[in-house]
Amino acid sequence: MPFAENQGARIYWDADGAGAPLLMIMGMGGTTATWHRSRPVLASRCRTIAFDNRGVGRTGVPPGPYSIPQMASDAAAVLDSASVRRAHVFGISMGGMIAQEFALQYPQRVSALVLACTSPGGPDSFRAEPEVLRALSRRDIPPEAASRAMWPYVYSPSTPAERREEDLAVRMKSFTTDEGRFLQMQAVKDWEAYSRLDRITAPTLVIHGELDQLIPPGNAPLIAARIAGAKLVMVPQASHTLWTDQPETFHGAILEFLAANDALSKAAR
Repeated sequence: MPFAENQGARIYWDADGAGAPLLMIMGMGGTTATWHRSRPVLASRCRTIAFDNRGVGRTGVPPGPYSIPQMASDAAAVLDSASVRRAHVFGISMGGMIAQEFALQYPQRVSALVLACTSPGGPDSFRAEPEVLRALSRRDIPPEAASRAMWPYVYSPSTPAERREEDLAVRMKSFTTDEGRFLQMQAVKDWEAYSRLDRITAPTLVIHGELDQLIPPGNAPLIAARIAGAKLVMVPQASHTLWTDQPETFHGAILEFLAANDALSKAAR
């Protein structure tokens, strides 16, 4: 199994597919397995490179505190380990925050940027309602019950129950401790990029579910307005887990954006 070494962490990563490299950065508590809906679709067009953020999965839980800039440097170490100089970068939720930071710290390594269901952080961002944050922060119930308690805030009411159960089954097989998840949560709380987003020069797609209660949809136009030329896609009947709520719309928008960027890059050569 491949690992990258960075700042006291041994970071697990793997690759699948062929084509332009696509670095995939997962959200809080998720692992490479949590890409089970998106990765088969994207790997049909790209060489997908995914990894377990510090705090989860086969990367384990190195001592904290963690920070989003530190986790962006983990992503850079993964690209180094995969012998990739430049890639498309796709982040969801916390992974979208890491992707923003990556684009700010390593602009020369980003071909195109996809930011899904994420926030720019800081006081200018839209925050979840207190009841949502309380549900997210619970430690007094088993992991399966905790995941189910979040369903009203992260899935569309119209999403079939069997899809939610499929997602839960994948999550329950992934090794995520309370310690690792809360170290990640603290990194999110301490981070802000809104004031710096105008420095991002990579072609950018911002995509968000209109029903998202965990990271409110108002964050998407905030981000898109701060990045020159960014494309904004709001997905109806989709909440935070929009790859499960509306998989065809979600993946179609990403593939269309990446294909257009690849075509422009080839034309410019």
